[in-house]
Amino acid sequence: MPRERAMSGTIPSMETLHDELKDNTIIIVLGASGDLAKKKTLPALFGLFRQNFLPRDVKIVGYARTKMDKVEFDKRATSYIKGADENPELANQLEAFKQSLTYVSGGYEDGESFEKLNEHLEGIESSYKSKECNRIFYLALPPSVFIPVTKNIKDHCYVTRGGKNRIIIEKPFGKDLESARSLLSSVKQYWSEDETFRIDHYLGKEMVKNILVLRFANIALGAAWDKNHISNVQITFKEPFGTEGRGGYFDEFGIIRDVLQNHLLQVLTILTMERPVSFSAEDIRDEKVKVLRAIPPIEKTDTLLGQYVSANGKPGYLDDDTVPPNSICPTFAACTLWIHNPRWEGVPFILKAGKALNEAKVEVRIQFKDVTQGIFKDIARNELVIRIQPNEAVYLKLNSKTPGLYTRAIPTEMDLTYKRRFTEAKIPEAYESLILDALRGDHSNFVRHDELDYAWKIFTPILHWIDGQNGVRPKPSQYPYGSRGPKELTHFVEKFGYKRAVEAYFWPVTNMAVL
Repeated sequence: MPRERAMSGTIPSMETLHDELKDNTIIIVLGASGDLAKKKTLPALFGLFRQNFLPRDVKIVGYARTKMDKVEFDKRATSYIKGADENPELANQLEAFKQSLTYVSGGYEDGESFEKLNEHLEGIESSYKSKECNRIFYLALPPSVFIPVTKNIKDHCYVTRGGKNRIIIEKPFGKDLESARSLLSSVKQYWSEDETFRIDHYLGKEMVKNILVLRFANIALGAAWDKNHISNVQITFKEPFGTEGRGGYFDEFGIIRDVLQNHLLQVLTILTMERPVSFSAEDIRDEKVKVLRAIPPIEKTDTLLGQYVSANGKPGYLDDDTVPPNSICPTFAACTLWIHNPRWEGVPFILKAGKALNEAKVEVRIQFKDVTQGIFKDIARNELVIRIQPNEAVYLKLNSKTPGLYTRAIPTEMDLTYKRRFTEAKIPEAYESLILDALRGDHSNFVRHDELDYAWKIFTPILHWIDGQNGVRPKPSQYPYGSRGPKELTHFVEKFGYKRAVEAYFWPVTNMAVL
């Protein structure tokens, strides 16, 4: 069988050598009582544990202000891991995982609490046969305590007798260029760039990682990957729910800081970077930075803002009791970015994100230019769609002749849907992938300090405008809960060259029209 022969050969690896932690390692989760740790960090650690990807005899220490005993922490740490009641093997693995867990309560700003944490860590390490000890500190914390925590860890919990220290920091990394620089410089006083892993979980998603392979391992795609063939690119993030009681946090940051400035911009850099010299972390990140340096700050005229209102029995943004009254914080934003380099000059990159929309979806939609007019008129454009989530897929919309006696072109697709093609594969959670990268010392999928600086330069002027720092704040357009977004969105994307097909196109996996 041709496929079997192809699959049976040696598969080229993209792995590069790193300083992997294999023994004598403690993972300390700070903020262990919070939602992020409970919903993402600790389940990801269990996922790696059950697949034997964690270091041998690893210990996981939770740390937070909340006072609780081990039984309560075990229960909280595993509350989002489902299926153990029906699966004896999973239940056994869960019990083994709990044996690796311990918990320490303490503050974030006083050194005495961290001395107490260090005593607990040294107690664990006293049983090690080797003097070498490794510690990974995962900050599942709000940015307001990043600086005191990074300082206290370095002053009181940093291993100096051999071994490695690494620190994983969650976004948001500041609110604008000035605050980001302050945060970055403060952290760098205590932690080197090599020790620091700034996590953006979108870089851990399978389809985002696949973009590098699609681009640079396929000559057919690479040949058309430029301004001569591509009309426009849309990177879209949709959530079908609103703030749901988290309005206080969201209103402070807004949709641009929450999604566009980090997640979608990271996708854009991977989509547009030049071919790196190698798959080493610095070669990849060097190319991403070159893209960011070529993008000027976003213009007001290239921005569309929206805020959802009640509809279909669902409350509006201002109906959330945790949202400040009369807030004009955008819950939807579309921003068009331009890359001034020889490959992409003149191609609009439209980043769109919103809450309370009509579906859950994250995708990249690359629309190619029209075919030469002549024998074909009003024909649908080719589009390459990379569905990041859900239903991971890559499909290329092509025009094909309808079967039969008439010559008529209709849009169809060449479809790589992961659930159909890779039926036995388990797609890892993004946090599993990134924590494993940190254990391996691989920075490829983490954000470098200069990446953050250039990213904030692009977005800070538009954010200051939205925040009203330079005058009157813009009022976002209203859109109904469960809609596609503001009614102005259609005109917005069309003015940047996007063309909708005359006939609605249905992608078979979702059986939903692409409108």
